[in-house]
Amino acid sequence: MEDTIVAIATAVGKSALAVIRLSGAQAIPITNTVFKGPNLEKVPTRTVHYGHIVGDNKILDEVLVTVFRAPKTFTAEDVVEISCHGGVFVTTQILELLLEKGCRMAEPGEFTKRAFLNGRIDLTQAEAVADIIDAQTQSSLKMANIGLRGDVKDMIMRFRNQLINMIAKIEVNIDYPEYEDEEQITAEILKPTIMHLQSQLADIIEKSQVSAILKHGIKTAIIGKPNVGKSSLLNALLREDRAIVTDIAGTTRDSIEATVNLGGLVLNIFDTAGIRDTTDIIEKIGVEKTKKIIDQVSLIILVFDYNQELDNNDEALLKLTKNKERIIVVNKQDLKKRLDTSRLPNHLLISSFNEEDIIRLEEQIRSTCHITDLANLDNTFIGNARHIAKLKQAYQSLGDAKTSLNNHQPVDIINLDLRAAWQALGEIIGETIDEALVHELFSKFCLGK
Repeated sequence: MEDTIVAIATAVGKSALAVIRLSGAQAIPITNTVFKGPNLEKVPTRTVHYGHIVGDNKILDEVLVTVFRAPKTFTAEDVVEISCHGGVFVTTQILELLLEKGCRMAEPGEFTKRAFLNGRIDLTQAEAVADIIDAQTQSSLKMANIGLRGDVKDMIMRFRNQLINMIAKIEVNIDYPEYEDEEQITAEILKPTIMHLQSQLADIIEKSQVSAILKHGIKTAIIGKPNVGKSSLLNALLREDRAIVTDIAGTTRDSIEATVNLGGLVLNIFDTAGIRDTTDIIEKIGVEKTKKIIDQVSLIILVFDYNQELDNNDEALLKLTKNKERIIVVNKQDLKKRLDTSRLPNHLLISSFNEEDIIRLEEQIRSTCHITDLANLDNTFIGNARHIAKLKQAYQSLGDAKTSLNNHQPVDIINLDLRAAWQALGEIIGETIDEALVHELFSKFCLGK
């Protein structure tokens, strides 16, 4: 990290403003060589200065330059941000000029990576930066901010401190048995602490499914025979006419993808081709694609027509989806009843053209996904798959320690399991983590962040 990096920190395109960010020991001197205005090497930290960027004795743009001096910056290095006009050409010209003067183009996520490597933030906070950028709902944004302010790190550190206290006492007993006044660590002392830690981890792991849904959304498929109102239902959930709706069966030949936000719960919805026996080659391809989608999604909205009797295709759909999380919807309740609803378990009777019915369906979706009061989100709601995997490792190691205790194994064997749990938790916050994994994590960030 000896070199000075630079990147465009805002989205590239035509806009009012763009920001070019530099970080490193030469960030201020390099900017000073192209800036016509106050001497940036003499200005105080956290100040903004008006001037021009000049290259080959020509003014490229009128800018504002903000100077941040180490160590109280995002990367803990000297940082400069140039606010210029947002044209693609002028922004690129300034970037190329800074590269010519000695900067290196930043890799994706390298500014945040430097913040992590310089001890400015831990790995959970770094990942929370990406989560804030990717947030689609108020709930996912709230979880990301909980991580960014360090609450997740503090929780993990508390777990690790409890473990290291046990480990230290065990090792004192092993290495210095002559210290008679030192507390002797026994199964009766270890077991309650291990069980308490396991219980706390189990609570977080149990919530992880809900947390992941809040963060990433849930893949949902609207399934049914042709002309039962699947596309009308999609349009109703979206509150817009996204899918083509006609009275002609088989209008939807391919799946349509859309995203809907149900008050903090994102549904990634597939409106699929109707499933039925058909000789139409194109429709048949759509039906086969629908069957594949059923295997990929987490939630199915299975739609039936109030105005049609159940047939073999309906029975096949019930069988095809019986082992999936599903909501059975009987649509078109405004028409004459021909469907024997007693044959459909726990169904919801609606009309896709009735707003109150759609609200009831949304409530049913949230209930089925176990999404209730989003105001209760705290640092125990962790939706990061890497974090959950490491928590499960720690939970398993504590389970192994408990088994060893029950089998009256010596404390040095139990100590190995406790150390494994401590190590797994350390990988969450980045205290014990492989360099290749760090590179992989930050490579997924956007350029300039």
